[in-house]
Amino acid sequence: MTFVFKAAVVGAGTMGGQIAQTIAAAGIDVVLKDIKQELVDAGIAEATKVTERQVKKQVAKGKLSEEQAAAHVADVVGRIDGTLTYDGFGDVDFVVEAVPEKLAIKQAVFAELDAVTPGHAILASNTSGLMISDIAAATVRPDKVIGTHYFFPAAVMPLLEIVEGELTSAETVQTTYQFAQATKKQPIVVGEVPGFVVNRILAAGMSEVFRAQEEGQLSIAQIDEGLKGKVMPMGPFTLMNSLGLDPSLHLQEQMVEDYDEGDTSKSARFYNHKRQTELVAQGDMGLKTGDGFYKADGSENVAGSNAPDIDEIANLWHLAQVREAVYLIEEGLTSHRDIDLGMAAGTGLNPARGILPPLMKADQDGLDVMLERFDAAAEKHGDRFEAPVVLRRLVAQGRLGAKTGQGFYVYPQYDEQQPAEKVKIETREHGVLIAWLDNPPVNSVSPEVVADLRKVWDHAEASGARAVVFASASPMSAVFSAGADIRAFTTMGAEGGKQLLADTHALFRAFEQSSIVTVAAVNALAFGGGSELALAADFRIAARSAVFGQPEIKLGLIPGFGGTQRMRQLVGDAKALELNLVGDPILADEAYAHGLVNTVVDDHELLDVAVNWARRLAGQAPLAAQAIKRVAAAQDHDAGLEAEKDAFAEIFATEDAAEGVGAFLAKREARWQGK
Repeated sequence: MTFVFKAAVVGAGTMGGQIAQTIAAAGIDVVLKDIKQELVDAGIAEATKVTERQVKKQVAKGKLSEEQAAAHVADVVGRIDGTLTYDGFGDVDFVVEAVPEKLAIKQAVFAELDAVTPGHAILASNTSGLMISDIAAATVRPDKVIGTHYFFPAAVMPLLEIVEGELTSAETVQTTYQFAQATKKQPIVVGEVPGFVVNRILAAGMSEVFRAQEEGQLSIAQIDEGLKGKVMPMGPFTLMNSLGLDPSLHLQEQMVEDYDEGDTSKSARFYNHKRQTELVAQGDMGLKTGDGFYKADGSENVAGSNAPDIDEIANLWHLAQVREAVYLIEEGLTSHRDIDLGMAAGTGLNPARGILPPLMKADQDGLDVMLERFDAAAEKHGDRFEAPVVLRRLVAQGRLGAKTGQGFYVYPQYDEQQPAEKVKIETREHGVLIAWLDNPPVNSVSPEVVADLRKVWDHAEASGARAVVFASASPMSAVFSAGADIRAFTTMGAEGGKQLLADTHALFRAFEQSSIVTVAAVNALAFGGGSELALAADFRIAARSAVFGQPEIKLGLIPGFGGTQRMRQLVGDAKALELNLVGDPILADEAYAHGLVNTVVDDHELLDVAVNWARRLAGQAPLAAQAIKRVAAAQDHDAGLEAEKDAFAEIFATEDAAEGVGAFLAKREARWQGK
């Protein structure tokens, strides 16, 4: 694992300046390099402008004074060191290359970086479509080369696509994931493929809009107006005009070449807009030059005035996006959850905005309905709408989406009578009960959740359940549980906090001593108290997107729900000490390698596998199962848990703990005093 104390950005354009700003804003020193001083100055000016814009909002909300805002800007920008040389690269830990999207240029830069950076440094490329393995070939450390695809504007867009090359190591992926989180980005891990995830899916939808416009000589303004808020936050032609016609044309051309080998027939999945090609050739790139799909005065600059069939275009847009999304799953390049998270964070297809990302929308519409739409579109428009194999299989299995409880996602089918509110039950056959964590937005382990877990556990014992599966109730959630509710802790008082600790420990100990077998189905982030809930289960089934972490140390605290003891029993003293002292997360594969989880499965198989395990375990002799569990957890376990409770109470009363919690709630860096 590499810890990032100093970073570098090579390429000080608008994107490079904004990337440097996100790194500096996270408290990490960063070197910003380019070949001309005016470029470096422009990058720092961009970082300054972004930071000023951010603090201006805080001032307007009364969270910062003008003086504090000015000091914050100076602090952030002061961490950025502009340079024309590699002199400051000898001690960097992480480099982001943000030079022009030309393979030869990137390879030349990486060859230089390979020579001037220490051997442990990770070399990342901010490429939107070039193959990481091709870039890595210019170095002698391909295992430490990775893609970090930022979305424009990098200071605003939350998404970061982490792209694995053929030889990228798991350690490099993990460090990059941690770096993304430290710089306040939503990371998704994707395989090496043209367009990666978001651009590939976006280009597929755009291709259908382009075809429809040209074939029907449709008004682009009417298309934009009709599709705005329906398939995207803004109309597609307006979006391309805003981003620049040249990068979007480059993407479409790459998709046509790589996936369709230049085919322009009805079977081709991707399509270039002829007018866009003309506009780029004559230097009309959109807003940045004045004219583009729209002229500088706002009038249309594309032939066509006919009224579009918005519903038909929206249907083809969605079908094309689902097709590419399912292909990505079939190709083993990413997960259904990361696809939709990527589209939500990268293109605004966000349920919070009322626009569903492609696979969630497919589930809501019904996969049987989707299959009918594919077949109808294939008959009318050609083989590009041949339904993907996985879609046909899901329909054949009766997994039709939300209406049946499972499609691309799993949807809780709650019992009619519920013993609790924030943890709900679903009774399955063969003595299996699912306890769904339903405390949005992040399933925090609040006092109410602990109380509801106890109610559910009492219900399980009274109902004769033989196995309980803990799972997250939100289909697209990025969390299993993000940890204890820190705000609630700060309002409880010493006695209330002590009682919560006692109640939680008693509950988790009951899990370990009961004849009921417990399985944690961890779909995503399991941090702090959420991780400790998973540790208290008898078995942990992890999706590939699962991430485990014990970050209490970063708040000046220690794990309080058994994390110091159960982690040690699972992964050994040395690894447990690392996880609890460092506080950084680990991904599912590393968690499996160290024995933290029992198995890792594809995201869409998580609940099936967890319930499968639960059914097998539910069939075991209950008295023997109970005895095995008690004996396995008997060695000094209670003494260790008591020591942890005492230590937590002692630490929680310190000034450092108050500072850590306060800094976390105020979203600032803690200032430790050792008191």
